[in-house]
Amino acid sequence: MDVITLIGLVAGTLTTIAFLPQLTMTWKSKSAKDVSLGMFLIFCSGVALWLIYGILIDALPIILTNTATLILSGAILMLKLKYG
Repeated sequence: MDVITLIGLVAGTLTTIAFLPQLTMTWKSKSAKDVSLGMFLIFCSGVALWLIYGILIDALPIILTNTATLILSGAILMLKLKYG
């Protein structure tokens, strides 16, 4: 693995795990009142496009990290819709 790919994987991992505290807090509190629905709709759309882009250019760091980010942010979005 080259250094550029490693940097991409580390950067993507850090920005992905940044969603874990929000997801955990929303899940435990069963409240998403402070989560912006508009922001998460736009964000999830953007991440989905990044994932498609990564697939099209066959960029492993983009594919892996945006798949994980979409799962985590999508979960927060679903909790927002469920708990408001």
